Amino acid sequence: MLDQTDRRLLKALQQNATLTAQELGEVLNLSASQAGRRRQRLEAAGFITGARAIIDAGRVGLGVQAFVQVQMAAHSRDNDDSFARLVRAQDAITAAFTLTGEADYLLRIWCADLQALHQIIHGILLPHPSVARVQSQIVMDQMKPDAPLPL
Repeated sequence: MLDQTDRRLLKALQQNATLTAQELGEVLNLSASQAGRRRQRLEAAGFITGARAIIDAGRVGLGVQAFVQVQMAAHSRDNDDSFARLVRAQDAITAAFTLTGEADYLLRIWCADLQALHQIIHGILLPHPSVARVQSQIVMDQMKPDAPLPL
């Protein structure tokens, strides 16, 4: 179980994953060694699954973000596994979700331009044998950045 100190530690790391044990200790009013041990325990228990840098997409040439809904024509273990492998192999697809409702999948895609998005949709997704329909929404502006989990 997580206590309040664990939750505060997780919240602090979501804001800045590079905090040292000393800095975490200051935030949590613990010694550096206590804060470090708590962090290690949470990592070992699977509460912390990794750390990443947040990159400015535009500065690295990724000017288009889109959400793409995919509706499958047929479901089978083989079709679903094949589609999952296809999605995992595409670096431009940065997140993929299974859904309830009309669409079976929601994909988050980052790419350089509309031509690159067209290639992903028409050259990769639609040719898959069990894809029936693809509907895309291009992000005009992101009002709220990806946020930490509400702890």
